[in-house]
Amino acid sequence: MKELAFELAETSRIMRRVYDRRAAALGVTSAQWRVMLRLSREPGLKQVELADRLDVEPITACRIVDRMEEAGFVERLRDPDDRRVWRLKLTSKAEPVLSKLHAVGMEMASEAFSGFAPEEIDAIRGKLARIRENVGRIEADQKESA
Repeated sequence: MKELAFELAETSRIMRRVYDRRAAALGVTSAQWRVMLRLSREPGLKQVELADRLDVEPITACRIVDRMEEAGFVERLRDPDDRRVWRLKLTSKAEPVLSKLHAVGMEMASEAFSGFAPEEIDAIRGKLARIRENVGRIEADQKESA
């Protein structure tokens, strides 16, 4: 079991490294593509929520967002219910870059999963979802007992 967890982590790490290199060719850093992809899936996240999703400290997320805002890729919008909170949204300038990032992701996935039948891919996705659910329960239990 321990080896399987290691193999999952290693697979994720090497896939991220390959994607990082391909994204860098588009002029996007690892941190930037992760922010863009996350905000494309969850527009309007608070900065603290983004930090949690990226597994970084809030100050780190703030610095990344600062740079992306200066580059015109992200905008901060005041939360209508809480003036202290910033909501994050991708700008129209980010859309062409995001489109290219998606294309890079599709190409990489096609290469990584070459030789797998569609049923095998579905089975893998189902098993990974179950692992995430199990680990999510562990994390929730740890938060409750902390």
